[in-house]
Amino acid sequence: MHDLLIVGAGPYGLSVASHAAAAGLDVRIFGRTMASWRDHMPRGMFLKSEPWASDLSDPAGRYGLAAFCAREGLPAEHGRPLPIEHFASYGLWFAEQAAPPVDERLIASVRPGPGGYEARTEDGEVVRARAVALAVGVLPFTEIPRAVRGLGAEHVSHSSHHADLLRFRGRDVTVLGAGQAALETAALLAEQGTRVRVVARSPRVDWNTVPPAWQRPWWESLRAPHTGLGCGWRNKFYARTPGLFRRLPESARARVAADALGPAGAWWIRDRVEAGVAVQVGRQVESAEVVGGRVRVHTVGATGGAQRFTTDHIIAATGFQATTGRIDVLPPEVRGGLRSLSDGTPYVSERFETSHPGLFLAGLTTASSFGPAMRFVYGAAFTAERLVRGVERHVRRERRTTLPGQSHEERAHRGAAASAR
Repeated sequence: MHDLLIVGAGPYGLSVASHAAAAGLDVRIFGRTMASWRDHMPRGMFLKSEPWASDLSDPAGRYGLAAFCAREGLPAEHGRPLPIEHFASYGLWFAEQAAPPVDERLIASVRPGPGGYEARTEDGEVVRARAVALAVGVLPFTEIPRAVRGLGAEHVSHSSHHADLLRFRGRDVTVLGAGQAALETAALLAEQGTRVRVVARSPRVDWNTVPPAWQRPWWESLRAPHTGLGCGWRNKFYARTPGLFRRLPESARARVAADALGPAGAWWIRDRVEAGVAVQVGRQVESAEVVGGRVRVHTVGATGGAQRFTTDHIIAATGFQATTGRIDVLPPEVRGGLRSLSDGTPYVSERFETSHPGLFLAGLTTASSFGPAMRFVYGAAFTAERLVRGVERHVRRERRTTLPGQSHEERAHRGAAASAR
């Protein structure tokens, strides 16, 4: 029986594993290391976050991105975007240096079992642990607009489905969305010879500006301090005080999680988009159908004007919805028993524990509880430190209340008998 089993080996899972191992917990971690970054992003993409805001977290702070880049002779400079493949390589190095060995098998299911939880690997092995941390990333939560969901994989996909865009060379592709994923995907498509358009509900495309210099006059820093989520005092609140954010009313937290740091393109992609991509803003796909092997798309504008066009494929860069019902590693009866917030995301305590004792969450699923930082690598440090404290407390409690040789069912029976007396 392990103390902690971690599902997912991305930035959050690896950070939790590093902190848990340092705390003396018996830890197992499962999943393909840095899978989202290695397998679901095309080459040519860049990390939108600043390098200094993109560290995975180890307790001693020895294995940050800057340390890796210095070792490899790579630039890690403020205001200079870092290629995605460099960040993925950094995650692999962090896993080797700062975390327990990663078992790259996938976990098929997690359910309550005697003394804690039972996880079944994709090849059928059952692994038991007193506590489980689900750091499953964003891939289970892909959101494709209802109007195009039924077109089939040949004609519609999510932006996270593509590690290689070459299959679309010479074809006509429509990208839905106005955020970085949509705009960068569109730029890469255009640059390889794909006819591409962007269609977005937003009334305009917003662009992030070039970040101010790291060293600047004190009054400029006071007016708009640097934070891991961008400049400004509001962003500083989101970045530095997730614990205080959790004390806001639930409705306010849900609103901020949905709307803060909304869709925008990085400053360094703007010229590439404007040079080769047709952008239609203020329009929404009303319906789409496959006709003669292509997709006929009907859009409507904010004022009601209709447009129609035909395309070969639709890529939905329309984000993720981390609702409780989409945590597919949990069986339906377990998901159904979890407490959820008003926006459908799972409830977690101040130590990232769900309403099922011993079941913890990390990453996007906790953004409505701890704020926008949980949507980015930057939130991994706060999460790992606090979540592991919660696991330690849970494990101590389980060890105290379970006598040697006593099963979970026997312990429950003793508790019921004592209550009856």
